[in-house]
Amino acid sequence: MAGRRRGFLQEASHQIAAGGSAGLVEICLMHPLDVVKTRFQIQRGKTDPTNYRSLGDCFRTISRTEGLFGFYKGILPPILAETPKRAVKTFAVAGLGSGLTEAVVVNPFEVVKVSLQANRNVFTEQPSTFSQARQIIKTNGLGFQGLNRGLTATLGRHGVFNMVYFGFYFNVKNIIPVNKDPTLEFLRKFGIGLVSGTIASIINIPFDVAKSRIQGPQPVPGETKYRTCFKTMATVYKEEGFLALYKGLVPKIMRLGPGGAVMLLVYEYAYAWLQENW
Repeated sequence: MAGRRRGFLQEASHQIAAGGSAGLVEICLMHPLDVVKTRFQIQRGKTDPTNYRSLGDCFRTISRTEGLFGFYKGILPPILAETPKRAVKTFAVAGLGSGLTEAVVVNPFEVVKVSLQANRNVFTEQPSTFSQARQIIKTNGLGFQGLNRGLTATLGRHGVFNMVYFGFYFNVKNIIPVNKDPTLEFLRKFGIGLVSGTIASIINIPFDVAKSRIQGPQPVPGETKYRTCFKTMATVYKEEGFLALYKGLVPKIMRLGPGGAVMLLVYEYAYAWLQENW
């Protein structure tokens, strides 16, 4: 019994360590696209002269006005959240259950991340992750107006994504036969993962937009316009149109493709090394 338990804990620790390593590498490489996605999602209307006109304009403007490190604003919260997030994915039920549990764990980190990403000052003038977290807690506390605001939107984003992604991925993976060639097998898995992630992103991005609006800066300082998930979606739809609920979809999918490949490769190599040496 003790040996079986030790074996389970060892396997779980390998999965968490490999997944955490893969997530860390993916975050470091692909975070600029997450910053761009958030910037588009918190833009309101079409007439604001500070709005980014296109993906290229967003990259150029951030690079010119905020410098290279502007693309890495808010990177520490997702890095800090990566290990507990991987532990949830390892121990929780796949799909909707893991997505909902994961959302509860990562939401405070998301609140801090979005507030940092929304800041357009140069990187050196931006508050640190911990001082930003302290300020949020000091001003609004730990509840749904403070460090846990936007929780319902985060639950929707993660729950819907995991449900669609895992459901599609495992069903399609069983239909398309395994290839004996390692390269073709990798391409098979990557292709299925990319399609699964793209479909899941298209379905869940309205929750992502709502989350960014709730967790980001409000239109009028001191007033809370975006408060709950579905009411925020309704407000965005009414004031800005249906397509506004899909802001940031392009950089999100751009991150998903190469990011998924990076995570898969790092995970497989890290997991194999851990199995052999630890």
